[in-house]
Formats: sequence, C-alpha cells, structure tokens
Amino acid sequence: MSSLYIPKNYVSILSPRETEHAIVLIKDFFQLALSTELNLTRVTAPLFVPSGTGLNDDLNGIERPVSFEVKDMGNARMEIVHSLAKWKRIKIGDMGMQCGFGIYTDMNALRADEELDNVHSLYVDQWDWELAIDEKDRTIFYLREIVKKIYRCLKRTEFFIYDRYDSIKPLLPDNITFIYSEDLQAQYPGLTSKERENAAAEKYGAVFIIGIGGVLADGKPHDGRAPDYDDWITETGDGHRGLNGDLVVWNPVLKCAFELSSMGIRVSPESLGAQLAERGCTEREKLYFHSRLLAHNLPYTMGGGIGQSRLCMYFLRKAHIGETQVSVWPQDMIERCQKAGIQLL
Repeated sequence: MSSLYIPKNYVSILSPRETEHAIVLIKDFFQLALSTELNLTRVTAPLFVPSGTGLNDDLNGIERPVSFEVKDMGNARMEIVHSLAKWKRIKIGDMGMQCGFGIYTDMNALRADEELDNVHSLYVDQWDWELAIDEKDRTIFYLREIVKKIYRCLKRTEFFIYDRYDSIKPLLPDNITFIYSEDLQAQYPGLTSKERENAAAEKYGAVFIIGIGGVLADGKPHDGRAPDYDDWITETGDGHRGLNGDLVVWNPVLKCAFELSSMGIRVSPESLGAQLAERGCTEREKLYFHSRLLAHNLPYTMGGGIGQSRLCMYFLRKAHIGETQVSVWPQDMIERCQKAGIQLL
C-alpha cells in the first residue's frame, strides 16, 4: 500500500483547466521575481552528466541514479541528474560571474528510489540557482539575507495568486523565523526530526531550519545532506555549526510541515575535506569536481533548489503533487485519489 494522506472533505479550489493556467502564472511570476531579487541569469542545464566525475548530487548517499550507456561514445555511462548542486558551481566559474551575481535554471531530475507520497515524486522539477560570493560572505548573516530575499519572492507570489483567485487566501506570515536544528532538537527532545519540523512550522507559519546534515546531540543529523556541496560543518560564531538550511512552511491542506527549498553556502576546500572525513568517503577527493575544488580552482558560491511543483501545490492549496505535475504513481494511490476527488494530472 502506497503512502498517502487523504485530507478530510478535500475539494480542489480550482478545476483542472484553471489549475493548468495557474501553474503557468506561478512559474512565470516567481522565476522573474527570483532572478530580479538575486541578480540571476537564466542558463540551460543538462539532463544527465558523465558517471564517475562527482558532478551528480549524491543526496543521502544511498539513492541510485538512473543511468544508461551511450553507443556512439564507446558505451560511456551517463547518469540522469538528481540535482545540479555541483554542476552549477562549475558553470559559475566557467562564466566568470562577479560576486553578487549568479545563474538559475529549470532542473528536471529522476529519483528512482524516492518513496512516493503526497509530496514526493519520481519526477523532480525545481529552479536550481547559484550565486557567486566573496569568501568574506561565507557567514550565517549572509545566508539569512539571501533567505529573506527568497521569502519576499514567495510573499509576492502569494499575493499575485490571491489577486487573481480571491478564494485562495494568503497565509504566509510577514516574516520568516530562523532556528538552528540543534535548538529545535533541544526545544522538542522527545520528537523525531520530522515531528519537530511540524511543531515549528505550525507555530511560526514559515521557518528556515539552519544546519542540515551535521550530527546533533542525539548522534543523528536533522536530515540527510551530501558532504560535498552544502557547508554544514563550519562554525557560525554563535556556538552552532552549519551554513545551510531548509525553508519550510505550514501546509494547511496536509496539516504538516512542507519543505519548499533547501539551500546553503557551498563548501570551501577546507570544509569539503572535513565533511568527507566525517562521512568516511575521502576517496571522493580524487573525482573531477572534488579535485578541482580542493585545488582552489572553483569560485565561492551559495545556492539551492526551489521545487516548482511543490510551490504550485502550496499556493494552489493542492493535496497531492500529482495535481501540479505529470508523473507515474502506484495503482492503489491512483484509485484512492480518484475516490477522494484528488485529480492527478
């Protein structure tokens, strides 16, 4: 039986046709707001990268990339991307972007090992963005300022939708709350990390949880994060570690925390070495991406991903991500959605 939550008495606010139109409106409006707010230039991006280079996102280190051989290249193996976290950093360097300017792209990925439910799909579509920064900007204060700018884009998009569909009422609070994953654990010691997210998101409406990937007091990270793109080991100067985080809002339809974005200041050569050592995977140092970074041949950057279908799902008050994107689902999930009035695209 697939994992599926059916909201009680769920009725979609918009019809399927209205939904398709609204998806276009949201995507066009938000990406323009984001690119203007962060000084981002749109670039094209790969669907696949060569295996064995370290370019693909390893996520939690256990997910298998979808791969294939290229007949006309001596059967060289390619991998469908999980995300473009590391590719973007190389692109920033190749383009010679000045500090304070960056890139964004439409990233399409396949994650074959994803556990399918209301918010997780085999198909991942997000805006991947990356910003060139100066070494002196590798601080928690700079991270917070960028998060605030992205949150302003979310607020403007929410009003944009309300202005066109007045039955979709604005819900986001005026300001986003910042909280360290360590402090969140100390505040709710008896809860799991997901339960802690639920509690914080319901309390504040919108939170940015700082420090994703580093080990907490209970010996576990708040959530998984690969060791070779976000910096989760550097001390922030206030007794905490981590220069990355997740932007989470309260979802009134699903009654739970709802992650819209993960982002962070990227690893320096020093923090990359430390994180690879902590995770016991120092053999990655010989890969193409990692060796370039360790040799100081890549720029300092920060970046992240913002889920396109998730954003549409949230702003249109949908119960399932399949209402805002086309994918494939287990048959029992399809049947249960049909019975509940959840119209999958």
